Amino acid sequence: MKKKILSLALTAVMSVSMLAGCTGDTGANTTGGSNGGSTGGVEEITFMVWDDLEASSDLITKGYKDSIDRFNKDFEGKYHCTPITTNLEEYYTKLNALVAAGETPDVFIVSPGPNLNDYVLPGTAAKLDDYLNADGWKQTFTSDAVFAGGTYGAEAKDGAGIYAIPLNIAAACVFYNTEMFADAGASVPKTYSELLTACDKLKAKGYTPITISAGTAWCLSMVAGYLCDRNGLNLQDVKDHKTDWKDAKVINAGKQIQELSQYFQPTAAGDDNDIATAAFYNGQAAILIQGSWAIGQINGSCSDPDFPNKVGVFAFPAVDGSSADPNRVIAKSDSLAMSSSSQHKDAAVQLMKYFVDDTAQKYTAEKGGKIPVTKVQYDESVAPPELSYVMDVFKNASATFGFYNESLADTEAGSTFDNCFVDIFTGTDPDKALDPIQQYYEANVW
Repeated sequence: MKKKILSLALTAVMSVSMLAGCTGDTGANTTGGSNGGSTGGVEEITFMVWDDLEASSDLITKGYKDSIDRFNKDFEGKYHCTPITTNLEEYYTKLNALVAAGETPDVFIVSPGPNLNDYVLPGTAAKLDDYLNADGWKQTFTSDAVFAGGTYGAEAKDGAGIYAIPLNIAAACVFYNTEMFADAGASVPKTYSELLTACDKLKAKGYTPITISAGTAWCLSMVAGYLCDRNGLNLQDVKDHKTDWKDAKVINAGKQIQELSQYFQPTAAGDDNDIATAAFYNGQAAILIQGSWAIGQINGSCSDPDFPNKVGVFAFPAVDGSSADPNRVIAKSDSLAMSSSSQHKDAAVQLMKYFVDDTAQKYTAEKGGKIPVTKVQYDESVAPPELSYVMDVFKNASATFGFYNESLADTEAGSTFDNCFVDIFTGTDPDKALDPIQQYYEANVW
């Protein structure tokens, strides 16, 4: 059937600022940066993304490539876009190098939060309100709420406004192999203790209960963020120094990471995100805690065409005895920013529109398994089966929050938090392992 996505209830949930997500397979750097140019009367622009558009099997990445190809075909002889590709782990380092060299890409993908701050506050990213308000473009989006993560006030160098265009919405959930659960007699857990029970049953049956990447720190950090939240930590209280990073709620989250680690695959410390995700869709582990962007990887890379029908999804469980709201969901939105120094802003804006037109947004749902940000209708019957489960999690959410590492004071604070929980995972006592983030806040925030 045809379904217009994002009900009013979901829109209300999304009014909480969402932060950007990650995507896909590791790619190679294929071209250097430039700030556009002109060749034979054709305006050349660049677009920078954190994946290999040619080699990736990730379906969302394939959709990005299609948007660029359609743009180049439709504007042949007038505009042309050349992508700059790299991998997620190196993305911001390489983007920042181009910015420092005065070669900021005309359009670049970015994560709202501290990462976007790095480009908005100094004026690297352009304000987009005038473009959004022209020709009714903004009205094609589901609501103003989807722009929350890219909206700034007077702190922005160029003043209050919208500085990023959302591309899609993803929710961080727990994916599980329904056949393995049934074989082990495991039930879908509602609480942390029930999760441990399910893992014990899976392990006893010979399955690896959980696949996760500690080699890509944000993957482990996502679980840590959920555990901190479910234990009742309020990040605003940390920011306001009403509590600190040695709060018992954070310590307990650290102990729970160590407890869960006994159920991780043996190679978790060195595995990157792609390897950990592949272990799930290749049937080597029963649980993957990941964002719904993983649907694009699962459906684009899995060799078993029936595997998506074996995948269930549930919300991250509550922590026993905690009074914290167990219905809060980590939500993220990949976003696009435009260089304020671009010499070809009209071409850049036209490219951005291709990423959120009906063709791209239908693809986002029907192929990539992410939630569109526009009022487009999509055919639910051909969308990945996992998407409907993610939608159920999202609709039952009371609120959304971002990755902890993208919700702290700045990017360095985020990376410090990540590293602290990697140390906890490797066995360091949580109280000691949290010293670096505590000291960073004492020196730079409080």
